[in-house]
Amino acid sequence: MQPTRISLLALALFSHQALAQWSVTTSFVSDYLFNGVSQTNENPALQGSLDWVGNKGWYAGVWGSNVDFGDDTKIEADIYGGYTYTLSDNLNLDVGVAQYTYYGASYSSDGNYPEAYMKWGLGNTSLNFWYSWDYFGTGAGHYIMMLNHNVQVSDSFSILLGIDKSTSMDKDKWQWEPGDDDYIHWQATANFSRWGLDMSLGVQGTDLDTYGDTKVLFTLGRTFTF
Repeated sequence: MQPTRISLLALALFSHQALAQWSVTTSFVSDYLFNGVSQTNENPALQGSLDWVGNKGWYAGVWGSNVDFGDDTKIEADIYGGYTYTLSDNLNLDVGVAQYTYYGASYSSDGNYPEAYMKWGLGNTSLNFWYSWDYFGTGAGHYIMMLNHNVQVSDSFSILLGIDKSTSMDKDKWQWEPGDDDYIHWQATANFSRWGLDMSLGVQGTDLDTYGDTKVLFTLGRTFTF
């Protein structure tokens, strides 16, 4: 999941006044991009999540997708949980933890890793942080800082503008490219809802040499609540 990977549905459904509820989301994406880096060798992916949102701010869920790293690892399945605090009418804080797991080969689980996150929301702007102390099972510390702003054009149409930086804290254990322990990722994405479907079309890019090409990403999803 792009820290993107953890489902944002928990925030969308959360309300201190609402009753606890479950939801299932299914999605098709033209490419599974993790902060601008393809996890499916630039091929499409089918993704899904099961989420629970409580009436006191607690939430939990599981999320899965096919992946293609050029080996026999085929599936990513993540579990996450956290708590959302409403601090004022325009300010909220979301804190939680996640565990990323991989399947398909006997060695796939070597890439499993934990992550803690903190997300500040102020109106239509969010400042998010993720930290892992064992990134992709390498033992490296790693953190991501992300700044997003959502332009709400109408009730069903919005534009997301975002930029984030991924940084390895242990260059000898993890580098994105030789001699490069960090990179910048940006995106501009239009989001549209109609007929019970959530659709998005956007462009993303990074300053990495290997993954630096600007990519067009299309997503189509539907959420069922019960």
